[in-house]
Amino acid sequence: MVGKRNEPHVIFVPYPSQGHINPLLQFAKRLYSKGVKATLATTKYTVKSINSPNISVEAISDGFDESGFSQAQKADIYLKSFKENGSTTLSEIIKNYKNSTHPISCIVYDSFLPWALDVAKKHGIYGAAFFTNSATVCVVFAHIHYKTFSLPAKIEENEPLLLPGLPSLYPIDVPGFIREPESYPAYLAMKMSQFSNLENADWVFDNSFQELEGEIASGVSNIWPARLIGPMVPSSYLDNIIEGDKGYGASLWKPLSEECLKWLKTKPNQSVIYISFGSMVSLTPQQMEEMANALIDSNMNFLWVVRETEKGKLPKKFIESTIGKGLIVSWCNQLEMLANQAIGCFVTHCGWNSTLEGLSLGVPMVAMPQWSDQMTDAKFIDEIWEIGVRPKLDKFGIVRREELLFCLKEVMGGKRSYEIRRNAGKWKNLAKKAISEGGSSDKSINVFVNSLSLACQMKKYKK
Repeated sequence: MVGKRNEPHVIFVPYPSQGHINPLLQFAKRLYSKGVKATLATTKYTVKSINSPNISVEAISDGFDESGFSQAQKADIYLKSFKENGSTTLSEIIKNYKNSTHPISCIVYDSFLPWALDVAKKHGIYGAAFFTNSATVCVVFAHIHYKTFSLPAKIEENEPLLLPGLPSLYPIDVPGFIREPESYPAYLAMKMSQFSNLENADWVFDNSFQELEGEIASGVSNIWPARLIGPMVPSSYLDNIIEGDKGYGASLWKPLSEECLKWLKTKPNQSVIYISFGSMVSLTPQQMEEMANALIDSNMNFLWVVRETEKGKLPKKFIESTIGKGLIVSWCNQLEMLANQAIGCFVTHCGWNSTLEGLSLGVPMVAMPQWSDQMTDAKFIDEIWEIGVRPKLDKFGIVRREELLFCLKEVMGGKRSYEIRRNAGKWKNLAKKAISEGGSSDKSINVFVNSLSLACQMKKYKK
């Protein structure tokens, strides 16, 4: 690996949640495989959760070093503190490396943290924004920020939001922060801040790929000049170019994969429904009950990830009544589950990482978005990429057992199941092609690496 001074050294700064750390850490591994020294700078609270060979780890402060966001309680307080403390501690790391064998060449920062770009410019190094949402969602927010269309004061139920280069987005498809801006003002402000100084970035990256969203991204390249470099999924599940790369290398929870894999071995191919709503989503007790009843009525095998804090919402005696048919765990390695031949479909909240994982592994989906950009991802899963179905909500915003049961049967063996599986296989192949050597994402990553290498060589000759 890299051993000479003046070769590129990139430091990655993720927002400290699982869904943001994972793709940036995966990008770090990709760059390391191409001869770039990579360092991940994450908060003191999350730094111990990082365990990735060849990637250096440094701690920065968000001002709440004992327990992170839960210590701050409020998003606006947390973000303000992270900006102040993060800027200072990140600057210290850059200074510490300045006279080392590998001075830092570039900061690749989570677009939620635009202050990291200011730090890069202050120290005279490159800054690259990394967007962790789909290109489509980024484009929606870019249009709003740059006022390239007029957002109506109220989005009417039957009136689509018409944005240049995008399919019609009805209220149910629009990111929740836009549909109901008063609901999460701090998160909406964070979304919009991604573009606050973007014109100063040397590169803009997004965790998607050309074949999936290239046309949408290129349509706004004048205001959001993103290079698509995804999917940022561990290499073992795609091109297998990074030896032993079976996981992201970061876990804020203890997985129970061994128990899950042992149980899955007892099940026939494509017979198990895998259900997970990620690390942040909390279903209502009513929705949990409808889900449980649909699973009972289906008489299908299921593996359901229910965090310990959520288990109290399950109907009484549900676990006992489904022994043999179902397995409930608090956390597991999702990639290992999706790659297992026993899994027949993925019931997902449609977070972008989960969406990319399901798509990259060719697993049909039942899309049950809960908030934010998940709504838009669900539309594309169902209507655009046609790799799954999206259950209808009742007037109270609940997916009833009958509706969910219909969707489970449709994906597992209904009229659309063949078409859905065929499309899922197609996108799996395209995802692998994009990140493999010579693919669209691989080429974009190589352009970045070559630019950094050239800049380092220029510095060397100037001395």
